[in-house]
Amino acid sequence: MVRHTLKDMAKRDRLIPLSRIKPTKVNTDEWEGYGKSPRERGLQVLLEAEKYWMAMTKFRRERERNKRYLFGDQWGDLVKTECGWMREAEMLRREGNTPLKQNMIRRLVRNVVGFFRNQDNEPVFTARAREEQRYGEILTILHQKNMQRGDMDELRARGLEEYLVSGLVCEKKRYAWLNDELDCVTELVSPSLLILDCNMQDPRGSDCQFIGMIHDVDFGTLCQEFAHSGRDLDDLKKTYQCARDRYVFSTRFTEFGYSQLRDWDFFITDDPSRCRVIEVWRRESRPRYRCHDWNTGEVFKIETGDKEELVDKENMERIKEGLSLGMPQEEIPLIDCEWFVDSLWYYYFLSPLGDILDEGETPYEHKSHPFVFKAYPFMDGEIHSFVSDVIDQQRMINRLVTMYDMAIRSSAKGLMMIPKEAVPDNMSYQQFAEMATSFRGMVFYKSKNLQHLPQVITSNSTNIGLTELLQLQMKMMEDISGVHGALQGKTPVSGTSGTLYAQQTENATTSLVDVVMSFDSFIRQAARKEIMNLLQFYDSRRITYITGKEMPDIDTPDRIFNVEYDISVHEEKRTAVFREKVNEQLMQIWQTGQISLEQMLETGSFDFADDLLQSIEADRQEQAEQQAKQQQQMQEQGQGQQQQQQTQQSPPIQYPSPQQ
Repeated sequence: MVRHTLKDMAKRDRLIPLSRIKPTKVNTDEWEGYGKSPRERGLQVLLEAEKYWMAMTKFRRERERNKRYLFGDQWGDLVKTECGWMREAEMLRREGNTPLKQNMIRRLVRNVVGFFRNQDNEPVFTARAREEQRYGEILTILHQKNMQRGDMDELRARGLEEYLVSGLVCEKKRYAWLNDELDCVTELVSPSLLILDCNMQDPRGSDCQFIGMIHDVDFGTLCQEFAHSGRDLDDLKKTYQCARDRYVFSTRFTEFGYSQLRDWDFFITDDPSRCRVIEVWRRESRPRYRCHDWNTGEVFKIETGDKEELVDKENMERIKEGLSLGMPQEEIPLIDCEWFVDSLWYYYFLSPLGDILDEGETPYEHKSHPFVFKAYPFMDGEIHSFVSDVIDQQRMINRLVTMYDMAIRSSAKGLMMIPKEAVPDNMSYQQFAEMATSFRGMVFYKSKNLQHLPQVITSNSTNIGLTELLQLQMKMMEDISGVHGALQGKTPVSGTSGTLYAQQTENATTSLVDVVMSFDSFIRQAARKEIMNLLQFYDSRRITYITGKEMPDIDTPDRIFNVEYDISVHEEKRTAVFREKVNEQLMQIWQTGQISLEQMLETGSFDFADDLLQSIEADRQEQAEQQAKQQQQMQEQGQGQQQQQQTQQSPPIQYPSPQQ
């Protein structure tokens, strides 16, 4: 769909309604069938959000369980006993056992995250048409700058960790104030606060019709976001009466850096000092007119209320102008209109009471919501995380370790068999035991029979195969997760060649390719939405300041929307080995004389490239100044010679004598 540019609109003789160039609020009374009261509309949207929130209850519980197992709380499952429901750790303690654990899941997740970081890839934008390659280079520079500013490498590592634990990762791309700077920012959204459409089936998430999240913020942040006048501030004070007092003590005290026990209530926050805001984005429908201007070839959409102003009056003026010029009425180019039902993304910010704090059509040029999410594997709408596959093996390992400890503690260790005849008459049994077990203790007695001597008896525990079972479970965990010894960086067996070990490492990554490539797909989706925001909110001057390259038509909406279809996003490695190979190829091309030294330094990744380019540019400027001086001197010398020649050729002037 072709859209009007701001420059074209500025050239028009008449004013353009804001509905053409600015997102407006939907008149829901006209189409959606909601009540006329904003509170009634807000409550209906709030109840719909609650329905999707409750549908994700089982997912949130499974995520919390996976997170507990990841960070070591692996005896927290509830079991039914004669005394009622209790945690497994409490049950073992009541039986006189110690709940031991060997956290293998944490090591597996760290290895996968380390494998992802070692890849060291970054999204690169490449134009399909060679003449538009400069746009791809500029987009790549913009994205790299935004990634460095937001420390996206660390954010993506934590996102992958969340992806392995819960099977769902989500980021929010928006244009907002952050640290007193207005820019495109990225936020990692916790799946425990996310609200998703439970009717989705597409692994890419393209059939999502409803998405949102829960915010628990302080009253100051709430006012900064939604208070635009004194009246808005008074309304917020009435809605959040308790949270607006900064000195209200929270009834829930949590320790920093430790897990927080949440009740996961949709309407009420467990901390009364925080303000709960429910953010909702959903697809809605509304009647509009699709217009085609035969005079300019433009195709655009207008609101139903703007038809008379933008179409009917314009057609009447064209008819009058055409008839005055003698054109037949059927030859006059008019604007055709077609009524249709348009689909759009509409957002709400709601209070738990149903008050609409803010609403409107999506302000983004990509005409979608600001969230980017990815679920794994999402087959028939189901999510099965990487961690959930190895929980049973982890539980078995913990049980075997605990049984091993029980067997060792219940076996005889250093039991001393002492006949009563061996205890001296002047010592009690307690004194004899203390002396026998003390360091360098000595017991003197009169022996009646040399065979009756104190003996130390050591009894080993019975071998019931616990060691073999433990090794078997650890081997099964590696086979199920796909994280083998070579990928873990373990020392190879003596005699293993380097080529064989490298091949083993490559084979070990085969089982992880699917989950890592799926996460790479999420990164590419996030890069597309982020670059669309950058192109929308950055002007040409800011783009030139960041990239150092001119892009005159980047600020037009036509170019913004064409970028998504003309530019492909893929990943390239940025490791030292990769950069070294690229530099070697550039050196070979430079040696053949096909490129200049400046081109090689600008394209390659040389550590000394900037200093050398500055030095070359300084020498070039110095040579240019010397040449300019020489040319000026030569011109001055030439002018002096011409004057001398003219003086020699012209005859001397003869003045008349006084007598004459």
